[in-house]
Amino acid sequence: MLLAFIYTGFINPAFAGALRGTVKIDGSSTVFPITEAVAEEFGHKHPRVRVTVGVSGTGGGFKKFSAGEIDINDASRSIKDSEIKIAEKNKVSYLELPIAYDGISVVINPKNTWVDFLSVAELKKIWQPGSTVKTWKDVRSSWPDRKIRLYGPGTDSGTFDYFTKAINGKSHVSRSDYAKSADPNVLVQGVAGDQDALGYFGFAYYFENKNLINVVPIKHDSGPVAPSGKTINDGSYSPLSRPIFIYVRKSALKRPAVYAFVKFYLENAAVLSKEVGYVPLPKAQYDNGLKQIK
Repeated sequence: MLLAFIYTGFINPAFAGALRGTVKIDGSSTVFPITEAVAEEFGHKHPRVRVTVGVSGTGGGFKKFSAGEIDINDASRSIKDSEIKIAEKNKVSYLELPIAYDGISVVINPKNTWVDFLSVAELKKIWQPGSTVKTWKDVRSSWPDRKIRLYGPGTDSGTFDYFTKAINGKSHVSRSDYAKSADPNVLVQGVAGDQDALGYFGFAYYFENKNLINVVPIKHDSGPVAPSGKTINDGSYSPLSRPIFIYVRKSALKRPAVYAFVKFYLENAAVLSKEVGYVPLPKAQYDNGLKQIK
C-alpha cells in the first residue's frame, strides 16, 4: 500500500528520561486519518516513542495482526471468523475498540448534473456481479446515454466488505470491472477528473475534498438522505453508516509505549475524529474502552 505515516518528532532534551518504545500500526485507509492525527498529537507529548502507521487495508492489516506482526490494526469492519481462527491459532488475543462512526459516501463529479439521488436498488443494479449497467441511461431511463465509469476500493478493504454486504447482500460480492485502488485519495482524483464517474469511500475523504467532488444522497421511503455528522450519528444515513475500530493485541498493551498510545487514542478520539471528518462516539463508549485496556 502506498500510504504510510511515521512520527519521529523533535526530541527535546527535557524528554531525555521520558517514555520510549515503538508502536506498530497497519490496516484500514478509512481509519488512517484518525490514527495519523492521534499519532501526531501523541508524538508531541512523547517524542521518544516511534509510531509507524501503515495502510494495507483492513484485511491486509488483519493478516499482519493475526500473525502478531503489528500491535494495532485499524479496521473499518469487525474481524471475520476466518481471521479470528488464525489469531487463535497464533495465540493472539485482542481487544476490539470502537473509535468513531463513518458513513460510506457515494460520490460523483461536480459536472454531473443529472444524478439527484440513488436508491439502494439502483446501487445494487450498478454494483452487483454480472451487472448489465454500462451507461447512466441503464440506471434510470431519463439519464443520458453516457458511459458510466466506476471507482472503488480494492478487495482487501473493509469499506469494500461493508459496502458489498449492505448493497449486494453479501460481503465481497461485486462486479469486478471498475477502477480499484487501496488509496482513497487515488479514487478522489479519479472521480474529480471524470464527469461520468461514480465512486465510494469513507466520509473523511469526501469531507476533505468537498471542493472536488459531490456526494450522492441515498433515497429511502422518507426521502433522500446525504451523509453528515447528524445523519451518520442518528443512523438515518442507512444502510451505509457504520462504526470503525482499532484492534489491539493484549500482549502489546503490556508495553508502556503501546498502553500509553492506546489510552491517549481513546481520550482524544472524539475531538480528533471530528477534526478529520468522522463522527465521535458517545463518551460512554470511550470510557468503556479505557476500562477494557486497564
